[in-house]
Amino acid sequence: MLTQESIEKLAEVWYRKLDVHAPQVELLPLIIDEGLEMVFPEATVYGWAGFEGWFQRVVRIFFDEVHTVKSVVADITGDTATVKVVVQWEASVWNAPEAYSKRIACDAFQTWEVKSDGNGGALITKYIVDGLEYHEGSATL
Repeated sequence: MLTQESIEKLAEVWYRKLDVHAPQVELLPLIIDEGLEMVFPEATVYGWAGFEGWFQRVVRIFFDEVHTVKSVVADITGDTATVKVVVQWEASVWNAPEAYSKRIACDAFQTWEVKSDGNGGALITKYIVDGLEYHEGSATL
């Protein structure tokens, strides 16, 4: 069975791995392959292959990332849940040939669908970025 705690742990581990640009192989156990849908502002991707393309692109664009989970609210029904996540995301980005990098700071509003992994944990089956609310003075995507 899914629990609020297992879903919060999933979010914590997910964002920690994104912050340190962990090897992709460390993120795959947190998401399903068959049926995975991930909707980002810049792309919609499917399955591990789609995630790989997105991940390899963003780890080459963004650096000094910090994700701070502000809220994780799960509506659990048995072994599945719809989860509303709010995360503060900060990252630097450099676009060649600009002389300086820019800092992005925003709150990302997301909807996740998760399912039980069968061992007391949770797996992401759908990941949607519903919107970004930029902080004052932030660069934008």
